Amino acid sequence: MKKWIITSADLFGKLHEITILHAGEEYRLRITSNNKLILTK
Repeated sequence: MKKWIITSADLFGKLHEITILHAGEEYRLRITSNNKLILTK
């Protein structure tokens, strides 16, 4: 299995939250104030 690595800086840019569409469902990926990643549906 191949994997693709992308930095969070490249993924988010200057944003702190992005929305990912997966299988017709929206998920929020956000950077917390403690610089952690949280994924929620």
